[in-house]
Amino acid sequence: MDNSTPLTDNGEEKKKFEGDRPPSRVLHLYQVPVDATEAEITSLGLPFGKVTNILMLKGRNQALLELDSEEAAVNMVNYYGHVVPHLRSYPIIIQFSHYREFKTEHLPSQIKVQEALQTVNDVVSVNQADTNVGAVGGLAQSHTSVLRIIIEKLFYTVTIDMLYQIFSKFGFVLKIIMFIKNNKFQALIEYDDPRNAYFAKVHMDGRSIYAACCILHIDFSRLSKLTVKYNNNKSRDFTRFDLPSGGGQLFLQAAASGSQNTVFPPYAVPAVLTPTMGFPQGAVITSPMSGQVTIPGGTDVLRTSVLLVNNLNPEAITPYGLFILFGLYGDVQRVKITYKKKETALIQMADEVQAALAIKYLNGQVVYGRAIFITFSKYMTVQLLRKGQEDHGLTKDYSNSPLHRFKQPGSRHFLNICPPSATLHLSNLLPSVSADELKKLFEETGHTVKAFKFLPNDYRMALVQLNSVEEGIHALMELHNHDMGENYSLSISFSQLRI
Repeated sequence: MDNSTPLTDNGEEKKKFEGDRPPSRVLHLYQVPVDATEAEITSLGLPFGKVTNILMLKGRNQALLELDSEEAAVNMVNYYGHVVPHLRSYPIIIQFSHYREFKTEHLPSQIKVQEALQTVNDVVSVNQADTNVGAVGGLAQSHTSVLRIIIEKLFYTVTIDMLYQIFSKFGFVLKIIMFIKNNKFQALIEYDDPRNAYFAKVHMDGRSIYAACCILHIDFSRLSKLTVKYNNNKSRDFTRFDLPSGGGQLFLQAAASGSQNTVFPPYAVPAVLTPTMGFPQGAVITSPMSGQVTIPGGTDVLRTSVLLVNNLNPEAITPYGLFILFGLYGDVQRVKITYKKKETALIQMADEVQAALAIKYLNGQVVYGRAIFITFSKYMTVQLLRKGQEDHGLTKDYSNSPLHRFKQPGSRHFLNICPPSATLHLSNLLPSVSADELKKLFEETGHTVKAFKFLPNDYRMALVQLNSVEEGIHALMELHNHDMGENYSLSISFSQLRI
């Protein structure tokens, strides 16, 4: 075969493979997802060397990838012989090609591909020069074996078992630690080999555990290893099954820098879900036509309508305030602030989907100076006080409240669900009320009004912009349903509009 045989536009290889193929710097990839991109294919080869050419054979779910040396290609095939590569969650097969090299300059569709390859290789060369990258086993080594993961849009619960299931397909996972820092749900994952960490990052950075939520943002940790003292729902050492379950705190040892142990606050995460890795079964969809919220593809994704809320400010929070705040995302049935630990509350929503919406929009929000953390509870209902129990005003039943926003099918409130905001939408205003009177109402309750305006053609509604999102949350909790006089009660919700 000509070592520089040009390919036809569909990339046909006329000679079929029989037996083992000899090493070649051209690799043949099989079972490539139809929606995979050149960039994703290229990312598989970059750790081993410069990628000099690529051709997608989309009609056959295949691709050809050319590296700058046979040694780099051999290292890549050897590595993926032990770690099955994945693209868009699908395993692919990598073998040596019949081609020793291939040329695609005559294919108009490849011009942009070559330009993109040159840009990528230039960036990689610069990065390697800047970090003094060495090579171990053919793979660039500019990082440790510990990944730091930030999970955004934490709609559903994420557990250690779930992360292990996802990330162990890239190599042996030694340890996992989960924690909250800077109001963000984070995890540290240690592999047995830095190469496995690299490929996990390449494949999973930017991916979603569930459709459109639980998005993974991955980089390399400055820690060279993790030290786990307890095996529980917040930390796990998969090489030590003799560790106690412990409780309370998480301990991370910065072995690389020799710094002191860092202590992170506890965060209870019940195992209630199985990841879909991008499949839509777990997606929550709001239908504007029906005003109903549904979970397509299954009914057992969520198990409870009861939420566990932690890190509340006991000096400021009340059952009624929680009822008003969580009532923006569903009809709150019951609220119970625990007597012995007033930083914790149980909130029962009308159904599981409303509970999920509350987690999506309120988890991590700052309420009276504290970032609150919300998960699904292990309980199915919030128990009311039994006869004879002392009432401390911490347990309330709101199941028959007239303030429920979603009790009517097709309610407009389904269309107005949005994250907390510094801008509030006011409605049901007293027709005679003035802008100055409304601004004074907010200022007298300790809020700074930055802007105000009535909505055009309807002076029964207005927008008020406060100093921060936290102020917006407080004002809503304190002033929603405020008596305006003449049988008018102020209605407040968060707004996506800006004044």
